[in-house]
Amino acid sequence: MEAKAQARYVRVTPQKARRVVDLIRGRQAGEAVSVLRFAPQAASEPVRKVVESAIANARVKADRASEPFDERELVVRAAFVDEGPTMKRFRPRAQGRAFRINKRTSHITVVVGPRPDARRTDTGRNS
Repeated sequence: MEAKAQARYVRVTPQKARRVVDLIRGRQAGEAVSVLRFAPQAASEPVRKVVESAIANARVKADRASEPFDERELVVRAAFVDEGPTMKRFRPRAQGRAFRINKRTSHITVVVGPRPDARRTDTGRNS
């Protein structure tokens, strides 16, 4: 059963957040949390929180459906970062000029689900 979590309007540039998200895409969910916990990038903290939220959402969905839940079977199926709105700020510069500073935001989305091979049963291959 797939579960999704989103963090919107996170004050991290999408380019920097994508670097962190690329580290965890396709990994086991518990391993992804460990990688993010020790990653030196500042964007790893909000991404880690989104992954942990997706795991918790999967646990709740499994409880509601009365299905067994094993966190070790979860894999980061999809993880992506979309660009949010940009806040425009102005800084004074020399000779009365003003330069624009763009403060970018991100929408971080993570989808976790069971391993593709763990869910599949024997397909009747000829051995």
